[in-house]
Amino acid sequence: MGAVTDEHLSILHFLFGKNFESATRIVDQGGVKKISGEPSGRSIFQVVGESRRKEEYFCFAESYCACYSFFYDVVSRGEQLCCKHQLAARLAASIGSCKEAKIPDEELAILLSEL
Repeated sequence: MGAVTDEHLSILHFLFGKNFESATRIVDQGGVKKISGEPSGRSIFQVVGESRRKEEYFCFAESYCACYSFFYDVVSRGEQLCCKHQLAARLAASIGSCKEAKIPDEELAILLSEL
C-alpha cells in the first residue's frame, strides 16, 4: 500500500470539499464498518454520522447512501459526487481502517430489505 501524499489530500479536498473533511473525521473516529455476508461475500458499509445523535447510515460506497444529503445534494441537485458517508466508506476501505463484521447471507438480506 502506498503512502498518502499532501498532493493526494489536496486533490481529494478540491474534488469533495467539505465532504472530504467530514469523511476524514468519520474515518479517524473509527466510524466505518464493512458488513459482509457469508458465504456470498456481498457487503455493505455502516457509517456513523457526525451529529450528536450518532445515527448510522447504510451505504454502498459507489452508488447509494440512506442519508438525506445523498438524496438532496447528490441525486436531486447533483451538487456533490457522493455524500460524506460514501466517501468515508471509500477512504476507510482504501486504507484498511474499516471495522469488519461477518454475518450470514440471510441476515444481510433482511438488513438490505429494510433500506
